[in-house]
Amino acid sequence: MKILFICSKNKWRSPTAEKVFHQFNGYDVRSAGTEATARVKVTNGHIGWADVIFVMEKKHLRRLKDRFGPLLHNKKIWNLDIPDDYGYMDEELVEILKARVGEYIIVPE
Repeated sequence: MKILFICSKNKWRSPTAEKVFHQFNGYDVRSAGTEATARVKVTNGHIGWADVIFVMEKKHLRRLKDRFGPLLHNKKIWNLDIPDDYGYMDEELVEILKARVGEYIIVPE
C-alpha cells in the first residue's frame, strides 16, 4: 500500500508520520506539504502515486481539492485532525498518529 501524508510545510507532522509508518512491512510511505515554502511540495506525481492519502487538517484537504481536484477521484483521503502543535518525532505525536491512522488501516504493534 502506498501512503501519502500531507501537512503544511512538511517539517514536523508528515515527516514524522513518514518515518513511523515506513518501518512497517507492506507500506510504501511518502510525505509532502501544501504550502509554497514546504520542504517537499505535494505534486501531481505524489497524488497519482498514492493509494491512500492522510491529511493532518481540514485545510490540507481543501488545498488538495483546489489544486488537484480531478486527480483525487477514486483516492481514499482521510483527515487525521492533528494540529500543528508538535515537533518532529514528538512521542505524543507518534502515539496520536498510530491511533488515528489505525482507525483506517492496520498499524502493527
